[in-house]
Amino acid sequence: MKFSAAVAVCAAAVAVVVGTATVVFAAVPAPTPEALRGYNINAGYVSGVSSGGYLANQLHVAYSNVFAGAGIFTAGPYRCAGDFDYASTAQNGCMQNGARKTPAQLAAETRRLADSGKVDAVANLAGDPVYLYHGTNDRTVVQPVNDDLATYYTEFGAKVTYNKTGAAGHAWVSKLGPVACASTQSPFLNNCGDDPENEMLTALLGGVRAPTATLTGKLVQFDQNAFAPGGNANAISMDAKGFAYVPKSCADGASCRLMVSLHGCKQGYSYQGFGDTFMKDAYLNEYADTNDMIVLYPQAIPLSNASTTNPNGCWNWWGYGGDAAYAWHGGKQVETIMAMVRKLTGGTTPTTTTTPPTTTTTVPPTTTTTVAPTTTTTVPPACVTDTNYAHTTAGRAHASGGTTYANGSNQNLGLWNVFVKSTIKETAPGYWEKC
Repeated sequence: MKFSAAVAVCAAAVAVVVGTATVVFAAVPAPTPEALRGYNINAGYVSGVSSGGYLANQLHVAYSNVFAGAGIFTAGPYRCAGDFDYASTAQNGCMQNGARKTPAQLAAETRRLADSGKVDAVANLAGDPVYLYHGTNDRTVVQPVNDDLATYYTEFGAKVTYNKTGAAGHAWVSKLGPVACASTQSPFLNNCGDDPENEMLTALLGGVRAPTATLTGKLVQFDQNAFAPGGNANAISMDAKGFAYVPKSCADGASCRLMVSLHGCKQGYSYQGFGDTFMKDAYLNEYADTNDMIVLYPQAIPLSNASTTNPNGCWNWWGYGGDAAYAWHGGKQVETIMAMVRKLTGGTTPTTTTTPPTTTTTVPPTTTTTVAPTTTTTVPPACVTDTNYAHTTAGRAHASGGTTYANGSNQNLGLWNVFVKSTIKETAPGYWEKC
């Protein structure tokens, strides 16, 4: 899915007329190079299209303690392609009507993965909002495949909203899309005259404020190498460049949501001059501004070598590159994106508060030259405040059944994720308790 480099970047808000409806939008800001930093994040969601839709589902299932819901355009169920590097199954069974496992079989496999700790507890998916979209003219990923994704989610009690009545081709659909609704062509951003982003965010968040006509935030360009295994994003078919749209309210400290948004094949920033088209036309930034939501835009690139065949810059949903863990904890792209999420949530930098020691004073001599004995002081244990996820990775706590417990005392610290924080102290070696 390739973006056209010929799309002009406007400096001011522009009104676009589609039929009788007027769409007001603002150009995405020019990228500002800087490092990712932590913000006041209260909830996380994930969305994507095509290969990005598959990866969005993988992230949601693998880290259901972190992500509270998902919005997926034209993709199939979790691990549809099976074990790693099953490109044939991916193309024939998970895009077309070839043989593939049933949603019930895939759900059973997911439960086994959860039992082994490879993905978070599937109980977390119960009640999660999930928005699905499939166009009636999409022949790239046929509707029965998308239907299987809906059925898969209902196996776990997720709350599914499914739009399958629009006439779209294979694409992310938005009011800003430059492609005719029924077409399947680059840049794979179609305009059908409706607003699936409003539908998606309403389903995920429970309601949204109207989008802005003038963006207030900035598009942060950061180094994805800083989050990739071995510091080499290219080696796992990811770009050195990643982006995040940060509304001014979030930069100023407001409590904000996080949306991870994953482009599809041929839509990455560095794919044949595609540039910022997905970030500009996905119609997410406009809603992000008015709904206090940071949008993280990770970027994939083509990679073809002895172990990887990915000429279109797709996300890894069939295990290319020999990544057997592609869909669960330890998957190279999954963990790279999760490292970005942890950075944005500020979950990797504990705040330590130390109680100052008692000051001792020597009593001055009176009728003799004897000095009163010095008082012996004990420094109280330091209180450490951090997310429950960070407590577990640092060895201060452990997780069981989606709940975090302090090591030693086994005190309940709350949900195990990167949003809930707790404050604990080590009162004896390996023994942690609440402050």
